Amino acid sequence: MTDLLKFADKNDTFGFKDELERSQALQWTFFWHGSGAPYQGKKMKRNHTNNQISDTSAPGQVNHFSRAAPEKIPYAIERFKKETLRVYGVLEIQLSGKYTGEPRDYLAGNGKGKYSVADIKTWPWVKGWERTGFTEDEMKDFPHVKKWIARIAERPAVQRGIGDDYALKK
Repeated sequence: MTDLLKFADKNDTFGFKDELERSQALQWTFFWHGSGAPYQGKKMKRNHTNNQISDTSAPGQVNHFSRAAPEKIPYAIERFKKETLRVYGVLEIQLSGKYTGEPRDYLAGNGKGKYSVADIKTWPWVKGWERTGFTEDEMKDFPHVKKWIARIAERPAVQRGIGDDYALKK
Protein backbone atom coordinates (compact mmCIF):
# COMPACT_ATOMS: atom_id res chain seq x y z
CA MET A 1 0.00 0.00 0.00
CA THR A 2 2.90 2.34 0.73
CA ASP A 3 4.16 2.00 -2.84
CA LEU A 4 0.69 2.68 -4.19
CA LEU A 5 0.44 5.85 -2.08
CA LYS A 6 3.83 7.02 -3.36
CA PHE A 7 2.70 6.37 -6.93
CA ALA A 8 -0.70 8.05 -6.59
CA ASP A 9 0.42 10.87 -4.27
CA LYS A 10 3.97 11.71 -5.33
CA ASN A 11 4.09 14.89 -3.24
CA ASP A 12 2.65 13.23 -0.13
CA THR A 13 -0.24 15.68 -0.14
CA PHE A 14 -2.32 13.08 1.70
CA GLY A 15 0.56 11.04 3.00
CA PHE A 16 3.81 11.63 4.83
CA LYS A 17 7.49 11.72 3.92
CA ASP A 18 8.47 10.93 7.50
CA GLU A 19 8.39 7.15 7.98
CA LEU A 20 6.94 7.33 11.51
CA GLU A 21 4.09 9.54 10.35
CA ARG A 22 3.57 7.31 7.29
CA SER A 23 3.36 4.34 9.66
CA GLN A 24 0.78 6.17 11.79
CA ALA A 25 -1.38 6.83 8.73
CA LEU A 26 -1.21 3.18 7.70
CA GLN A 27 -1.98 2.01 11.25
CA TRP A 28 -5.06 4.21 11.52
CA THR A 29 -6.21 3.15 8.06
CA PHE A 30 -5.84 -0.53 8.93
CA PHE A 31 -7.40 0.01 12.35
CA TRP A 32 -10.53 1.49 10.83
CA HIS A 33 -10.84 -1.01 8.01
CA GLY A 34 -10.11 -3.95 10.30
CA SER A 35 -12.28 -2.88 13.23
CA GLY A 36 -14.61 0.01 12.53
CA ALA A 37 -15.81 -0.70 9.03
CA PRO A 38 -16.73 -4.36 9.60
CA TYR A 39 -18.63 -3.63 12.82
CA GLN A 40 -20.38 -0.55 11.50
CA GLY A 41 -21.27 -2.33 8.26
CA LYS A 42 -22.69 -5.31 10.14
CA LYS A 43 -24.62 -2.96 12.43
CA MET A 44 -26.16 -1.25 9.41
CA LYS A 45 -26.97 -4.57 7.75
CA ARG A 46 -28.51 -6.03 10.92
CA ASN A 47 -30.58 -2.87 11.44
CA HIS A 48 -31.91 -3.23 7.93
CA THR A 49 -32.60 -6.94 8.11
CA ASN A 50 -34.23 -6.67 11.54
CA ASN A 51 -36.92 -4.61 9.82
CA GLN A 52 -37.21 -7.09 6.96
CA ILE A 53 -37.20 -10.56 8.52
CA SER A 54 -39.31 -12.08 5.76
CA ASP A 55 -37.53 -13.52 2.76
CA THR A 56 -37.32 -10.73 0.19
CA SER A 57 -34.57 -12.35 -1.88
CA ALA A 58 -34.72 -12.35 -5.62
CA PRO A 59 -35.56 -15.72 -7.18
CA GLY A 60 -32.55 -18.01 -6.93
CA GLN A 61 -30.87 -15.98 -4.18
CA VAL A 62 -30.56 -17.08 -0.58
CA ASN A 63 -31.52 -14.62 2.12
CA HIS A 64 -29.42 -15.86 5.03
CA PHE A 65 -31.09 -13.47 7.45
CA SER A 66 -34.56 -14.88 6.81
CA ARG A 67 -33.38 -18.21 8.23
CA ALA A 68 -31.86 -16.64 11.34
CA ALA A 69 -33.81 -17.04 14.52
CA PRO A 70 -35.55 -13.67 15.08
CA GLU A 71 -34.42 -13.61 18.73
CA LYS A 72 -30.76 -13.65 17.62
CA ILE A 73 -30.99 -10.58 15.42
CA PRO A 74 -31.48 -8.08 18.31
CA TYR A 75 -28.46 -9.66 20.01
CA ALA A 76 -26.40 -9.14 16.85
CA ILE A 77 -27.56 -5.54 16.51
CA GLU A 78 -26.59 -4.84 20.12
CA ARG A 79 -23.21 -6.55 19.74
CA PHE A 80 -22.25 -4.67 16.59
CA LYS A 81 -23.57 -1.44 18.08
CA LYS A 82 -21.36 -1.82 21.16
CA GLU A 83 -18.32 -2.74 19.06
CA THR A 84 -18.82 0.23 16.73
CA LEU A 85 -19.15 2.56 19.72
CA ARG A 86 -16.00 1.02 21.20
CA VAL A 87 -14.12 1.79 17.99
CA TYR A 88 -15.52 5.34 17.99
CA GLY A 89 -14.11 5.54 21.52
CA VAL A 90 -10.62 4.69 20.23
CA LEU A 91 -10.96 7.44 17.61
CA GLU A 92 -12.13 9.80 20.38
CA ILE A 93 -9.06 9.02 22.48
CA GLN A 94 -6.77 9.77 19.53
CA LEU A 95 -8.53 12.98 18.51
CA SER A 96 -8.95 14.25 22.09
CA GLY A 97 -5.24 13.93 22.79
CA LYS A 98 -6.08 12.14 26.02
CA TYR A 99 -2.59 10.66 26.34
CA THR A 100 -0.62 13.46 24.69
CA GLY A 101 -2.31 16.45 26.28
CA GLU A 102 -2.96 18.05 22.88
CA PRO A 103 -6.22 17.61 20.95
CA ARG A 104 -5.72 16.62 17.35
CA ASP A 105 -7.36 17.80 14.15
CA TYR A 106 -6.58 14.62 12.22
CA LEU A 107 -5.80 10.97 12.92
CA ALA A 108 -2.16 10.77 11.83
CA GLY A 109 0.88 13.00 11.87
CA ASN A 110 2.82 14.95 14.44
CA GLY A 111 1.22 17.61 16.63
CA LYS A 112 -2.39 18.19 15.64
CA GLY A 113 -1.94 15.85 12.69
CA LYS A 114 -2.39 16.33 8.98
CA TYR A 115 -5.36 15.55 6.74
CA SER A 116 -4.23 12.28 5.24
CA VAL A 117 -5.28 9.03 3.65
CA ALA A 118 -6.20 7.80 7.16
CA ASP A 119 -8.88 10.50 7.45
CA ILE A 120 -9.97 10.09 3.84
CA LYS A 121 -10.59 6.36 4.32
CA THR A 122 -12.22 6.62 7.76
CA TRP A 123 -14.36 9.75 7.52
CA PRO A 124 -16.96 8.54 4.96
CA TRP A 125 -17.92 5.72 7.31
CA VAL A 126 -17.93 7.64 10.57
CA LYS A 127 -19.80 10.64 9.16
CA GLY A 128 -22.74 8.29 8.53
CA TRP A 129 -23.26 7.49 12.22
CA GLU A 130 -26.91 8.59 12.07
CA ARG A 131 -27.64 6.20 9.18
CA THR A 132 -26.04 3.47 11.23
CA GLY A 133 -28.82 3.98 13.75
CA PHE A 134 -26.99 5.88 16.47
CA THR A 135 -28.74 8.66 18.33
CA GLU A 136 -27.38 12.05 19.29
CA ASP A 137 -27.43 10.86 22.90
CA GLU A 138 -25.25 7.84 22.04
CA MET A 139 -22.75 10.13 20.31
CA LYS A 140 -22.42 12.57 23.21
CA ASP A 141 -19.34 10.71 24.44
CA PHE A 142 -17.52 11.49 21.19
CA PRO A 143 -17.29 15.30 20.91
CA HIS A 144 -13.85 15.25 19.27
CA VAL A 145 -15.02 12.70 16.71
CA LYS A 146 -18.00 14.91 15.87
CA LYS A 147 -15.72 17.97 15.52
CA TRP A 148 -13.44 15.91 13.28
CA ILE A 149 -16.43 14.92 11.12
CA ALA A 150 -17.47 18.58 10.81
CA ARG A 151 -13.90 19.78 10.17
CA ILE A 152 -13.45 17.40 7.26
CA ALA A 153 -16.93 18.10 5.89
CA GLU A 154 -15.99 21.80 5.62
CA ARG A 155 -13.09 21.12 3.25
CA PRO A 156 -13.92 22.49 -0.24
CA ALA A 157 -12.85 19.30 -2.05
CA VAL A 158 -14.94 17.20 0.33
CA GLN A 159 -17.90 19.52 -0.27
CA ARG A 160 -17.54 18.94 -4.00
CA GLY A 161 -17.19 15.19 -3.45
CA ILE A 162 -20.33 14.89 -1.33
CA GLY A 163 -22.31 17.36 -3.43
CA ASP A 164 -25.37 16.72 -5.55
CA ASP A 165 -23.32 15.42 -8.49
CA TYR A 166 -22.29 12.45 -6.31
CA ALA A 167 -25.45 12.00 -4.28
CA LEU A 168 -26.82 8.47 -4.18
CA LYS A 169 -29.99 8.23 -6.20
CA LYS A 170 -32.89 6.46 -4.50
